[in-house]
Amino acid sequence: MIEQAQQLLKEYYGFDTFRPGQQEVIQHVLHQQDTVAIMPTGGGKSLCYQIPGLTLDGTAVIISPLISLMKDQVDALTSLGISATYINSSLRANEQRERMQALREGRYKFVYVAPERFETASFLETLASVKLSLIAFDEAHCISQWGHDFRPSYRSVVPALSRLEELPVIMALTATATEDVIRDIQQLLHVESDHVVNTGFARSNLAFHVVKGKDKNTFVTRYIKDRKQESGIIYATTRKQVEKVYDLLSDQGLSVAKYHAGLSEQDRKDAQNAFIQDESTVMVATNAFGMGIDKSNVRYVLHYALPMNIESYYQEAGRAGRDGEPSDCILLFGGQDIQMQKFLIDQSLMDEEKKVNEYKKLQAMINYCHTHNCLQTYILDYFNDKADVSDCGKCTNCLHAHEREDMTREAQMVLSCVKRMDERFGAGLVAKVLKGSNDKKIKQFRFDQLSTYGLMSGYTEKDLTNFIHFLVAEDVLTVGDSKYPILQLTKEAESVLKGQRQIWMQTSTVKQTEETDYEQELFESLRQLRKQIADQEKVPPYVLFSDATLKEMCRFFPETKEEMLDIKGVGERKYDQYGEAFLEVIIEWTKEHDVEKQTQPTMLKQEPLKKKKAKQHTGDQPSYQVSYDMYKNGSSFKKIASERELTEQTVTNHIFQAYQNGMELDWNEFFDEEQEVAILEARESLEEPRLKALKEALPDGYDYTMIKAVLVKHGFLK
Repeated sequence: MIEQAQQLLKEYYGFDTFRPGQQEVIQHVLHQQDTVAIMPTGGGKSLCYQIPGLTLDGTAVIISPLISLMKDQVDALTSLGISATYINSSLRANEQRERMQALREGRYKFVYVAPERFETASFLETLASVKLSLIAFDEAHCISQWGHDFRPSYRSVVPALSRLEELPVIMALTATATEDVIRDIQQLLHVESDHVVNTGFARSNLAFHVVKGKDKNTFVTRYIKDRKQESGIIYATTRKQVEKVYDLLSDQGLSVAKYHAGLSEQDRKDAQNAFIQDESTVMVATNAFGMGIDKSNVRYVLHYALPMNIESYYQEAGRAGRDGEPSDCILLFGGQDIQMQKFLIDQSLMDEEKKVNEYKKLQAMINYCHTHNCLQTYILDYFNDKADVSDCGKCTNCLHAHEREDMTREAQMVLSCVKRMDERFGAGLVAKVLKGSNDKKIKQFRFDQLSTYGLMSGYTEKDLTNFIHFLVAEDVLTVGDSKYPILQLTKEAESVLKGQRQIWMQTSTVKQTEETDYEQELFESLRQLRKQIADQEKVPPYVLFSDATLKEMCRFFPETKEEMLDIKGVGERKYDQYGEAFLEVIIEWTKEHDVEKQTQPTMLKQEPLKKKKAKQHTGDQPSYQVSYDMYKNGSSFKKIASERELTEQTVTNHIFQAYQNGMELDWNEFFDEEQEVAILEARESLEEPRLKALKEALPDGYDYTMIKAVLVKHGFLK
C-alpha cells in the first residue's frame, strides 16, 4: 500500500519523497490504526489524510473548524480531478440536500464538514449508510479543553461518532499543542502512544523578530512599503486596532483588506477572497481570521500587539511561509499591550482556575518578548520540543548574539532592590525605587530610605522596567501566576548576586535582508499567468502552483515536459492542466534574455536544501556578499556565474543587493551619464515602467543590466 501512496504523491502533488512524519502517519492509517499527528504548519498535514483517502475504499470525512479552510481544500482537490465537496451553513438548503444525496450515493472521495454537523440526527444516519474510508479531525487542538482554541462542539463529535456501528480509522492532526493537549486528544480518541507521531514544531524557514521601543505605525508603514508585492497578515488585538491600521495603510495607497467580527458576513467573505486571490496583498485582522487559511505564499506575519499566549502566537505566525520559502514573523511589543491582555482575561467567563492558567501563559508570552536567547528555541522549549537543540540563526537575537553587554552589576542592583522591598511588589514600583522617584507610594512605604533608592538614576523608568522583564525572562526573577505579578527571586538569583553567573544583554536590533537566487522578473511573469488562469477557473492562485514551485522554475528554466516534472510541486495532473502554459512563458523569457540553464532540479532533489545553500555561501556570508567580494577582486560577472553555478543575472542582482546594503559600487562600469539620463527620461514617459517596457522604449545597446543599474542607483528597484 505504501508504494501506491508514493505513486499518488508524485502523480498528484509532484513530490518524490514524503516530508518527515508523513509516511509514518499514512502507514498507521492504511493499517487501520487510529493516529494523532503533530506537525508544524506547512509540514504537510493535509497529505496525511488525503493520500490514505485516495488509497482506501469509501469516503473520507474531514472535520474542519472553519468554512474558509473547507473551500480552499476542496478547490485544491477538485483542481486535481478528485471528487470532493463541503457541507456547511454557507450553502442554501437545496444545495445541502443535493450534496447529502450525492454523499449517500458514494460520489465523493472527500467530504469536509463543520463539527456542528454531527449534532443533527439526519447527518449521522447518512454517514451510517455510507462506506467511510477514514474520519480526520483537522485543527485537533480544538478538541481539548486545555487547548488555546477549545470548542465544545468539536469535543462533542466524539460521543456522536460512537453511535456509528461501523466506525472507520480515526486520525487527529494539529500544528500547535502542548503536552497536556496532546495527552487529552490521545485519551479522548483512545489512541495508543505508539500511534502518536510528533515531528516537532520547528519551522526552519521562519525568521522571528521582536521589535521594541519603536513607533508601531511608522514601522508597519515602512516595512510594508518595502514589500508591496508580497502577501502578509497583520494581526491586531481589537476591532478598533484593525480599523486604525487599515486606515493607516489605505491612506498610503497600499493594497489592504480588513477582517473582524464587527463586519458583516459578506464583507468578511469579500475581504478574505480578495486576500486569497492575491487582489489585496495585506490583510489586517483580529485572530478571528485565518485559523483555516490555506494561503501558501504569505511572506510575513506582523503582530501589532502582544498575543495572549505562545500557542496563539505560534499558530498565527505560522501562517507565514507555508510553502517553505523564507518568511518573517514580527511582533511589535509595547508595555501597554500587557494591560490589554490582562483586561481581556479579566472580562472572560472563565473560572478562576482557568484564569490563573491564562495569566501564567501570558507571562510566558511576555518573557518571549524580553528574552535575548534564540526566539525559535524559546518557543520550542515552551512546547517541550527537544528534537532540535540548535538555535535558528535567523532571529533578531541569533543574528546579534555577539553584540552584547555585561549587565551583571545592574542585575545585582535590581535583585538587591527586590529583596529589600521584601519581594512584595511589581516591576513598576521597583523601577521607581531604582530611579529615585518621588512617587507617593515610595514615601508611603519609606522606600526612599533603602540603600537601593536612586541607585540606577541614570536610566529611565521605562528602561528599568524592560530590564526587569528581561531578568524575568532570564529566570533570575519570577512574577508568579497571579493577575498581579509580584517580583520574587528565583534559585538562579543567588548565583548572580554572588557573581557566579554573568548576565549578558544584547545592545542592538537587526534589519532583515532577503536573499534571492531566482530570476525575479520571470517570477513576476509566472505570477501574473497564475493569477490569470486562477481567475478563469475561480480558484485561489496557489492552488495551481505555490510560490516555492514558481521560484524553482525561475532557477532551472524547464523547457520540456520531463524537465517540468522534475520541478518540486509539479505532478502529472498539474502538468496536464497547466504545464504547457507555464512552459511557453519560460521558454520565451529565456530566449529573450539569453539565459544559460543551470543544473537540473533532479540533482537538487537528491540532496538536502542545506547542501545546495552551502554551494552559494562561504562561511557565514550571505550569497550576495560572496559574489560582491569576487567582483571587487576583479572577477567578471561571467566568471563568478561559472564558478558559483549561477546565471549572470543572478550575479548582477547580488552586486546590486550589496549596494543596497551599504557597499560601494562604481556606476561608471555599468553606464555613462548620457545613458543614465536616457533611461530616467524613458522611465518618466511610461505609465507602467517595467523592465521589458523600458528596454523596448530605449535604443539598441541598452541591456537589462544597464537599465537595472540605473534604477537601483536611484532607488526605483528594491
